[in-house]
Amino acid sequence: MAMPDYDLLIAGGGPAGLTAGLYAARAKLRALLVEKMAPGGQAASTYMIENYPGFPEGIPGPDLMQAMENQAKRFGLEIVTGEVSQLTSRGQLWEVEQEGRKITAKAVIVATGVEPAKLGVPGEEELKGRGVSYCATCDGPFFRDQDIGVVGGGDSAVDEALYLSRFARRVYIIHRRNALRAEKILQERAFRNEKIEILWDNVVTKVIGGAGVEALELKSVKTQERRTLKVSGVFFYVGLKPNTGFLREIVEMDERGHVITDANMATSAPGVFAAGDVRQKLLRQVATAVGDGATAAFAVERYLESMFR
Repeated sequence: MAMPDYDLLIAGGGPAGLTAGLYAARAKLRALLVEKMAPGGQAASTYMIENYPGFPEGIPGPDLMQAMENQAKRFGLEIVTGEVSQLTSRGQLWEVEQEGRKITAKAVIVATGVEPAKLGVPGEEELKGRGVSYCATCDGPFFRDQDIGVVGGGDSAVDEALYLSRFARRVYIIHRRNALRAEKILQERAFRNEKIEILWDNVVTKVIGGAGVEALELKSVKTQERRTLKVSGVFFYVGLKPNTGFLREIVEMDERGHVITDANMATSAPGVFAAGDVRQKLLRQVATAVGDGATAAFAVERYLESMFR
């Protein structure tokens, strides 16, 4: 068997990937973490994380992720920028293609996370980056003293609407139902916020604009009546899509594309593990991603011991 480049390759540098990298580096495994953007994943674009244990007052997402990255690097984890585009079995080894470079490893941890789902209405793609956004912390400050819309009713939508209210004159939460799905504490804050108005039982059918977003076409799900809401920007939080396109026909996935694992984060493919939001699970939070990453790295140690003595 040819000598592999690494013992372990970790695809994705969010909380799960960084934790896996930390544990692998401390175990003296030759590990490489590949992250397509800056390490931190979705958590790095979260303004404030309030439910991660150990931070009673909360901690900004970028600060927490930077600390995780620094800690993993301190123990020798190698991190490179790039995207894993293909995974191929090579006997007992796995080969990944990363920016045209082929890398072999004895084991792989997939921690590629999720990305915002698109609503798919006219104008959304055309005006992306010109008033259409999926990241409040990235683009919120551009809408100071303007009216903006937030589409969705879950934790992300309400949390980001609260953040956007720091800048905007008015924030409209547009939700297709007559009750929010967000945590009660977030709902209570939104209801108390004088800058936030919730438009119940409405869906966005079109984003209107030229050089930038000018308005949204809304439709009542009860009466089918359409109306126009003038806004300068819109933030979509209508779900998340797992980044698993490169895993097709490699591991078992559910109908939404989340990787199915056992309790030890092992997938249906020997030597391939998954951790964090990318896998099928009940709760997707930083705390659960960290636990997944630690478990996956430890499981990899055991796997390597049994397969490559």
